[in-house]
Amino acid sequence: MKVVIPAAGLGTRFLPATKSQPKEMLPVVDRPIIQYVVEEAVASGADDILIVTGRGKRALEDHFDHLPEFEVAGRPPEMERLAELIRKAQIHFVRQREPKGLGDAIGLARFHTGRDPFGVLLGDTINVADPPLLRQLWDRYEALHAPVLAVEEVPEEKVRDYGIVEGKEVSPGLYRCERLLEKPEPSETPSRLGITGAYVLTPSIYPAIDRTRPGRRGEIQVTDALELLATEEPVFASTFRGVRYDIGDRYLWLRANLEFAFRQPEHRERLRPVLERLLAESPAPPKPRPAHRRRERRAD
Repeated sequence: MKVVIPAAGLGTRFLPATKSQPKEMLPVVDRPIIQYVVEEAVASGADDILIVTGRGKRALEDHFDHLPEFEVAGRPPEMERLAELIRKAQIHFVRQREPKGLGDAIGLARFHTGRDPFGVLLGDTINVADPPLLRQLWDRYEALHAPVLAVEEVPEEKVRDYGIVEGKEVSPGLYRCERLLEKPEPSETPSRLGITGAYVLTPSIYPAIDRTRPGRRGEIQVTDALELLATEEPVFASTFRGVRYDIGDRYLWLRANLEFAFRQPEHRERLRPVLERLLAESPAPPKPRPAHRRRERRAD
């Protein structure tokens, strides 16, 4: 299986931390975000991975490079895990020279994936699922032989932060896409199916990307390309079993670190008293002030 991992974003919401390192290299407990993504790809069956990077992202290549100084007996198990990951898949890199959107980034993979279907995982999103989320989508693809994207229900106030799918449910958790909207206002669509950023695509996505006009901020969005493709051939959206961690801002990154740390007994036992102390010491939230009721004047 071939997998494409777009990782060319600027990471502006993490500045100044991302001034000199890619957002995808921020650690979640004991390894960088991008390693979790590659681990999911490999666990899903990938043996050929293309990571789309941008300016200032050389650290991604260095992380997955061979380091002879670590090829020693008794090296830490964490380094053995990374070495095993590198042995299982060929990892390649291509650079997106300008930040022209997710659709443009995926379009750079056309000569690498050729005529093969391929998976897509975002470089700043960690999925925790069994079987892996991308494997679930690939199983859908093998039954449908059509593009499949992962979706989940999102609250109304979050609709404008997502690509949204409208479509008819053709079987439990599987929808035939009729419309795909990039970050609409909640009033623009009744659907709450948000695209999570995991896909299995076919080569037909490339001509659709070529015909997609730039949207907001002059970027080419894969949601718009899929909207165009869905008018010509079947495109499906699928829910999934598992939890998605979008490491999109500082709060989400901190939450992911806490939740992942609590899954490990040695960290959980040491963190629990710290969190209990912090909660005990934190001031109580202010009580809401009663609404002021204006006294109405009686007519004489």
